[in-house]
Parts: sequence; C-alpha cells; structure tokens
Amino acid sequence: MLDKELLDILVCPVTKGPLIYRPASKELWSVDSKLAYAVRDDIPVLIAAEARELTQTELKEIQSA
Repeated sequence: MLDKELLDILVCPVTKGPLIYRPASKELWSVDSKLAYAVRDDIPVLIAAEARELTQTELKEIQSA
C-alpha cells in the first residue's frame, strides 16, 4: 500500500498531471497520458518507457468514477 502523502505529491512524468492509484492492479494510472505505471514492492516505477498503455475500458472506468 502506498502512503497517502506520497500519492499526493506524485505526478505523471509525461504530463505532470495527477496519478490515480489502482491497488487491485498495483498501478498508478494517468488519464492524461493514458499510461499505467507499475508499483513494485511499494515503489512506483515512473518510467514512461516501462509503462503500459491503458485500454479504452480502463479509461472509461476511471472517467466514470
């Protein structure tokens, strides 16, 4: 589980926009860049080259929340 204070200051390295923590997938999602960043051993891996692209279903899910 990521610390709330850490989550409050983390931003997407591509867009500098907010990240949304998804505990089920252990990822940080950026709606603006449409990327999902892995969290490994409670450490965010904020490297764009290692991020995966969010699916349309995932984007709709997060936008409707």
